[in-house]
Amino acid sequence: MKKLFATERRQLILDILRDKKRVTVKDLANDVNVSEATLRTDLNILEDEGLLTRTHGGAILNEEQLPPKKSFSEREKKNRKSKITIAKKAINLVDHKDCILLDASTTTLELARLLAESNKQITVVTNGLSQAIELKENPVINVILIGGIIRMGSMGIEGLLGSSILNQINIDKMFTSASGFTIEEGLTDFNVYEVELKRKMVEKSNKIIALLDNTKIGTSSIASFATTEEIDTLVVDHELTPEIRTELDTRGIKVL
Repeated sequence: MKKLFATERRQLILDILRDKKRVTVKDLANDVNVSEATLRTDLNILEDEGLLTRTHGGAILNEEQLPPKKSFSEREKKNRKSKITIAKKAINLVDHKDCILLDASTTTLELARLLAESNKQITVVTNGLSQAIELKENPVINVILIGGIIRMGSMGIEGLLGSSILNQINIDKMFTSASGFTIEEGLTDFNVYEVELKRKMVEKSNKIIALLDNTKIGTSSIASFATTEEIDTLVVDHELTPEIRTELDTRGIKVL
């Protein structure tokens, strides 16, 4: 097995726990191909996140803390009306000749569908296979697909294999969604494979525009890919609480 990054390794640990429910440190260390000392560190971090419980010599999955595994098509159908509402607001932030970045979320897929029917002459960089397919037939849109790894059940390219392309392009605006958003943790996601690439995307983009339906606000997931301070605009489908709105105003974040 190739050497994994820490985020990839912890995702693999969770995947194994999903299947086995309970594991020993010794067996898990062999499965993940790391030392028992490294594995214990990973288990402690995942326990701090509330995703598992350490036992004598092993660990047990906290299944109630994990979102159920859903296919891309299942996630695409969830809250679709809200996602379309958000996309209709977000398309007004795309200007002629912009170079924009779309992540592989189902919310940016709705934005891609609107852009595909528009006459906006833009360049779109994306790690989303569905986004690229929607956009490729529009003759005035240049589509650049980031290379990398595709996992079963996903329509997003993950990992940093193709991320060097981001060093060669000036990204005006990144449109992204997330599993959750809080003031303290910023934008978070459960898929740690994709989070690694999304952090790189955030780093290389001039503006970050977060597209969040009402189920995302006030919740957080396993890993952060953008701090609140890195966000320029939030596009939402409902009014935010006065407390959150005040915090965002204080940080100079625009809300649509």
